[in-house]
Amino acid sequence: MQVTGDQQLLKQLNRMAVVRQVSTQPGLSRAALADVLGLTKAGISLLVRALVDEGWLIESELLVTGEVGRRATPLHLDPSRLALLGAELGVDEARVVATNLLGEVLDTRILTYEDPGDPTSCIRLAALALAKLAKRLGRPVLGVGIGLHGAVDEALGLLHHAPHLGWRNVDVAGIVQAHAKGSPLDGLPLYVQNEANVAALGEFEFADQASTDPLIYLSIGYGVGAGVIVNDRLLTGLHGFAGEAGHAILQAGGPLCSCGRRGCADALIGLGALLGTELPSHPALDRLFRRVVDGDPATCAAVDAAGRQLGVLLNNLWASFDPMAIVIGGPAVRLGDTLIEPARRVLGEYADAAMLTAPEIRTSRFGADVVAVGGAALARHRLTRPLDLQSMARRADKTGRQARATNGELGLAR
Repeated sequence: MQVTGDQQLLKQLNRMAVVRQVSTQPGLSRAALADVLGLTKAGISLLVRALVDEGWLIESELLVTGEVGRRATPLHLDPSRLALLGAELGVDEARVVATNLLGEVLDTRILTYEDPGDPTSCIRLAALALAKLAKRLGRPVLGVGIGLHGAVDEALGLLHHAPHLGWRNVDVAGIVQAHAKGSPLDGLPLYVQNEANVAALGEFEFADQASTDPLIYLSIGYGVGAGVIVNDRLLTGLHGFAGEAGHAILQAGGPLCSCGRRGCADALIGLGALLGTELPSHPALDRLFRRVVDGDPATCAAVDAAGRQLGVLLNNLWASFDPMAIVIGGPAVRLGDTLIEPARRVLGEYADAAMLTAPEIRTSRFGADVVAVGGAALARHRLTRPLDLQSMARRADKTGRQARATNGELGLAR
C-alpha cells in the first residue's frame, strides 16, 4: 500500500511540475519540458495529454523550428475551462472573486457585514457568496482560498487574532465547510492565510515568477502587514506570524501602538493613525482621501510624514530580504504620490548612501481585488505543490493529537 501511495504522489508531483513549468515559461513544447524537468518524452506526453483533457493546459499553433521532424507544439495554461475562487474577509466588508488559471477575474461580489463583531455571520456570508459564484460559473472549480486580516494557522484553518475586527481563535475553515455542505463548494480544497500573504501570492503566481522572486507585498490599510516569498515559497515562520511588519519599530519612543509598544509602523504609517480621533470606517477613509485630493495642508503634511516613515520600512525590508520587487497595496494606495513619493525619496537616499540599486517599488496591479485574487492564487499555489499539502496535513494531525492528549490529561472530553 505504501508503494502505491508513493507512486500516486510521484505522479502528482510530476503533473504539477509540468503545470508550474508551463506557468513560468509559457509556450514550452513537450520536448522542452522533458529536458527541463528531466523526464522521458514518453512520460511527458502522457502527463500533458491528461492535463489537456482535464483543462489545465492548452496547445497553441505549431511552432516552426527549422529542424527535421515533427513540429513543436507550444503549451500554455488554459484560461477557458477551469476556475479558482478567492475571498477577502476584510475589516468593513467581504469581497469574493472567481478567476481563471491566469488570475483573470471572471466574476466578483462585494458584501456588507450585518455585524462585523460576529465572525460566524461574516464567514457564513462569504461562504454563501462563494457557493453562488461557483454555481454561476459553469466551469469546474479547483479550490478556494481566503485572505484574513490577522494571524493565521493555515494548517488548521484557524484565525488566531484579527485585532481590527476583534476576532480571536476562529475556526474559519470549519465554519466555511459547515456552510458548504450540499453546495458547489462541498468537498473542494480550502485554504486560509493572512491577507498580506495571499496578496503576495497573487502578485507572484499570476505574473512572471522568474522576475519577482524574492518578492515582498506590503499591505497598508488600518494597519501594516507584509507577505514575503523567497525561493518559490511563502515565508510564514514557525507559528505563521512572519511578515508582521506593522510592529517593526521605526521610531524609538514614537507614538503608542495598539500592541502596547511605541514607534511601530502601524502607529506611524497605518490609516488608523492618519484618521486621528475618527473611528475607522469607509466614510472616515473617504473624508481622509478627499482632504488629500483637495490639498488640505495639515492632512498632506501628515501623509508626507507617513510616507517618509514608509521609506524607512521599505529600506528595512530591502536590507532583510534583498527582494527583486516590493509591491505596495491596500487602501492606502488611494493616497497616491502624496504617500508613495516621499517613501521613494527616502529609499533612494539610503540606496545612494550604500551605492546600491534599490529594488523595484510598485503598486499592486489588482487594485481593490488584490486580497481576493490572492485567495485564488493561494489555492493554485498549494494545489500545484503537493509536498506542501502533505507537510501541512502532517502538522495539523500532530497538533490534533497533542490537543487530544492534553484534553485526556485534563479529564476533558475528546
